[in-house]
Amino acid sequence: MYRILVADDEPIERQVINKKIKAFFPNLVEVFVAENGIEAVKKYTENMCNIAVLDIEMPGMNGLEAATQIRNLDKDCSIIFLTAFDEFSYAKRAIEVRALDYLLKPGSDEELINILEEAFRICDSNSKAPKAEVSQKDSESTPSLEYSEVDIHSNTLIRDITGYIESHYMEDIALQDIAGYLNYSDVYFCKLFKQNFGKNFITYLNEFRMARAKDLLADPGINIKDVGYKAGFRDPNYFTRIFKRMVGMTPSEYRSGALEK
Repeated sequence: MYRILVADDEPIERQVINKKIKAFFPNLVEVFVAENGIEAVKKYTENMCNIAVLDIEMPGMNGLEAATQIRNLDKDCSIIFLTAFDEFSYAKRAIEVRALDYLLKPGSDEELINILEEAFRICDSNSKAPKAEVSQKDSESTPSLEYSEVDIHSNTLIRDITGYIESHYMEDIALQDIAGYLNYSDVYFCKLFKQNFGKNFITYLNEFRMARAKDLLADPGINIKDVGYKAGFRDPNYFTRIFKRMVGMTPSEYRSGALEK
């Protein structure tokens, strides 16, 4: 059972997010809600949460300040920001507290669900093996190019990004890996990716891996567990869950239908 904190000062917004998460992940999550940053930190610790979905603009203590306190209490916490403000300073602070993602309202259900699936995977990974301590130096984004310093052709950028993903999708890659490879700061690259692909990195990567998995499932000689691994999913249960949500059927059901055609 994954324990998720949802903090937003708008009652309707809290209710919508709460219901949405429970509807997509029945019997898989327990959701706790808070209306400001102070309450968010309190409820996160009291309920031993492992995922925090935080609005930024909240009275008393904002989401960024709450995230900093939560990160200090739990180095493995998956922090997700949901905000209506597309401010560079906010995005920069989000990266500084090692947020999993920074989503703008109103966002698509697909983006939120994909990022939560990634948070679940991280929770599972943290529970299976001890993690090395992350130093402050490691957690800071690499100083690099910022908005006004770069003038790059979108087609070239898209080619470089898709080329990297095609070469490394079987690995446990993150947005930060591609940013470092292309010599961008994490904050700026996150902005560039959404501008050029119309979605966040995790959603794009999952869609890419699903397409690869479908191709592999068309070959009956490949074991379904191997299909998940070859498509970039280390955990077969995680692969099955993602596949069923995105495709509407299990990998075995999809294979049966593909072979009947």
